[in-house]
Amino acid sequence: MTTTIEVAGLTKQYRGTPVLRGVDLVAEQGEIVALLGSNGAGKTTTISILTTLARADGGTAVVAGCDVRRDPQGVRQRISLTGQSAAVDDALTGVENLVMLGRLSGLSPHAARSRADELLARFALVDAAGRRVKTYSGGMRRRLDLALSFVVTPQVLFLDEPTTGVDPRSRRDLWEVIRGLADAGTTVFLTTQYLEEADQLADRIAVLHEGTIVRTGTAAALKAQFGSDVLVVEAPDGSPLAEIATDGSIDGIRRALDDFDVAHPAVAREGGTVQLRRPTLDDVFLTLTAGDAGARTAAGETDRTTLREFA
Repeated sequence: MTTTIEVAGLTKQYRGTPVLRGVDLVAEQGEIVALLGSNGAGKTTTISILTTLARADGGTAVVAGCDVRRDPQGVRQRISLTGQSAAVDDALTGVENLVMLGRLSGLSPHAARSRADELLARFALVDAAGRRVKTYSGGMRRRLDLALSFVVTPQVLFLDEPTTGVDPRSRRDLWEVIRGLADAGTTVFLTTQYLEEADQLADRIAVLHEGTIVRTGTAAALKAQFGSDVLVVEAPDGSPLAEIATDGSIDGIRRALDDFDVAHPAVAREGGTVQLRRPTLDDVFLTLTAGDAGARTAAGETDRTTLREFA
């Protein structure tokens, strides 16, 4: 595969305060890479540097074969960026927004209109093409914003929290659009505050914590490495009683239930229900950003039967 983003040792500070402390990451052609991190972790700063909107203090970054420091114009010609706020003109219609950007991008009037019609169909905006954008819903505005990024098809699409403020249905519609773009060969690099979004959408996830990438991997691999299966014990009336972390094995589950029965004989007599909850990206994220992942890994911790009881 072709590497379209390659970052090594990227550093950045503002007014003497380090924001990025040596970021390393790569993305391949047609891959969706999600960058996760707490507020202030440096996600937007990373995207700003990779899209030439900010200058790194140190390290190297190559995007679509162009060095962001030595050839920023080359980078800009090969990428598109959709920021946290939709960059659309509310006074224009959907089709007018697309045609205008097409003309600004060097397309002829006929080619710009043809491309606009194609994108309106691709992003399910045909029925709203002649309406002013100020009448659009949040999801429609977001789809138009993405469509504008593809007036000239980029090699790399950067999305900074693309579905913030979008309703759940529109969010899933956008996921389908983004996945389709990647399937067609565009590399997608996104930041998101929705862990479910990264879980469902990303081919690979990078977790940014205190200015460095602390882990990368697929969602499944990260959950297997840092999450744990949890037995959720509920009373007969459905109220939660406890959550017991296990290793997910039959023996581990049996031991956890035996320990719970000894500690709570009344529950064992009266009945109740037990459900096995698989690890989630929430578990991974909390573990990695709490700073204790290395200690757990070093300790070789595999069979955790920690009990959390509900009052």
